[in-house]
Amino acid sequence: MTLPQWQWIDTDEALAALCQQYRQAEFVVLDTEFVRTRTYYAQLGLVQLYDGKTLALVDPLPINDLAPLWQLIADESVVKVLHSGSEDLEIFANRGGVVPKPLFDSQVAGVLLNLGGAMGYGKLIQHYLDIELDKGESRTDWLRRPLSDKQLEYAAADVYYLHKIYPTMREAIEQADRLDWLWQEGERACRGRLKPDDPAKAYLRVKNAWQLKPSQLAVLRELAAWRLEVAKRKDLALNFVVKDGVMLNLARRAPRSMAYLTQLEGMDDRTVARHGRAILKCIAKADLDNPPEAIDPLGLDPDFRDALAVARGALLKVAEQSEVAPEFLASKKLVTQYLTWLWNGKFGEMPDILQGWRGTLCEQPLAQLDLLPKQ
Repeated sequence: MTLPQWQWIDTDEALAALCQQYRQAEFVVLDTEFVRTRTYYAQLGLVQLYDGKTLALVDPLPINDLAPLWQLIADESVVKVLHSGSEDLEIFANRGGVVPKPLFDSQVAGVLLNLGGAMGYGKLIQHYLDIELDKGESRTDWLRRPLSDKQLEYAAADVYYLHKIYPTMREAIEQADRLDWLWQEGERACRGRLKPDDPAKAYLRVKNAWQLKPSQLAVLRELAAWRLEVAKRKDLALNFVVKDGVMLNLARRAPRSMAYLTQLEGMDDRTVARHGRAILKCIAKADLDNPPEAIDPLGLDPDFRDALAVARGALLKVAEQSEVAPEFLASKKLVTQYLTWLWNGKFGEMPDILQGWRGTLCEQPLAQLDLLPKQ
């Protein structure tokens, strides 16, 4: 199957005209290529789009105004088709302040069609078109120019073949009466993307933070909020500001002087010189009288683990009866979210497993179980 000739779009005027055309289409396939090594934000290197008429490779580097692209993505009259789009969604939200709606994620569609686990793009294309794609350019530096013909062909293939299989997948999803499930999963994937990161909760993203005591978490909370601010301001990956392991050591030891700080395991001279005073200020500022609660205390409770096993066992039967992949219907994360909500007196937002199509399948079987802690 020969790829059509693509258009290289690198001016504001060409992008505006292209997106105006795409907004007349029923659906548009999108993909992005980006680089993320040392940066906090993904660096957008290329955007691929195809509506069945024009296959375009958009170079965002020389373009001053990407607003037409963001308007296309936000246009609810055009279905946006992506494959495994979580990283694309992050770029759309951070760069454009938009999320796609409606969103058809072909990887999610494959799971709902029981094609197996979450299939990679290559396997999905091979399943439907019996074509084996060359993934040799996946490690390309998409910020370098010029890109080679082989790199451009690789990028174009990511939207061309997905456009070919979308109608087939869409029809199969409709026949399975699961199209509404797919739209709900798209909305769920986009939920919260436009909300700014909460600095007060940044400590929850530090690896192994659950090992700390509440008083240590109070220190980590201040340090993590500061690290997030530095990472965003300098566009540096969090671990390139201060590594997670060092953050844990700082929270445990809570050094109060530069001399003590320099002796801490993992602290190098450059980090001390750049951030030492700010780190000490965070430690001094920590509110030890009002520390966070211990992280995931329920998960360590034997009764909670037993309840988790009972709930997942019941939902495994639901998954079999409904012909839905068990990990998609009721992953450990989703069931843990539900049990935490239940054990906390149903406080807070309703868990995902009780909403939408999952709620239709799971609410009654879960209500019949005795999952509350033993008195």
